[in-house]
Amino acid sequence: MSRIDEVFARLRAEKKKALMPFVTAGDPDLEFTAAVLRELAARGASLCELGIPYSDPIADGPVIQASYTRALEHKIKLAEILKMLAGVTPQVETPIVTMVSYAIVLRHGLQQYVDDARRAGAAGAIVPDLPVEEAGVLAKICRAADFSLVQLVTPTTPRDRALKIAESSTGFLYYVSVTGITGERTQLPQSLLDNVGWLRERTPLPICIGFGISTPDHVRHLAPVADGLIVGSAVVRRIAEAATKPRDAVLKDVGEYVATLIKALG
Repeated sequence: MSRIDEVFARLRAEKKKALMPFVTAGDPDLEFTAAVLRELAARGASLCELGIPYSDPIADGPVIQASYTRALEHKIKLAEILKMLAGVTPQVETPIVTMVSYAIVLRHGLQQYVDDARRAGAAGAIVPDLPVEEAGVLAKICRAADFSLVQLVTPTTPRDRALKIAESSTGFLYYVSVTGITGERTQLPQSLLDNVGWLRERTPLPICIGFGISTPDHVRHLAPVADGLIVGSAVVRRIAEAATKPRDAVLKDVGEYVATLIKALG
């Protein structure tokens, strides 16, 4: 079992759900990213998602795009991110998963990326722009390394294709809650519960819902059908305030916000 498999097995035994916050690596800098990851782990996040900045992100809304731009303006490198991660992972029990473009993985080398990310303590990778038809080689490498390869299903994914994506994925399946880009929303579509329920009956993989989740009400609404919930833009927006506010205060605000979402999971 991978580390992510172990987390979801424990949560299922305890009849609990996962809360997975998203953090952009290097915004405002890697030192603060490390502090945020430690804070989220201390607050009880089941997993953390670490975004690897990319100049042409897939499906990310304006908040996360802006955070990637800020990080890239500092000339941040993958090696620096992994070095930071290697310093954090021995200090936390919470598995950390990289959100990374396939272009970065391909340029780095598929086997090399998995080896280097594992060495840094990462538990897996979410690769949003990897078509299932082209996922075979990376999926094989990840399975051999007990390194989870997480892929995405969207509301417009045909059901036969969704099943192929589930078969290719490991760790968990990332279900995109809405058509469009990431970002905080006041409402989520009613069809979401039915679509996720259909998929859950056809795959043993845990299903985590992301995009648009930002409030305790969202969490309470989706928790019954999901194995976990992913919160990105609302966390990243709070972290961005570190550019103008005392960092200790921002860190506390991020931690308390995530704690309220964890509490809403019940």
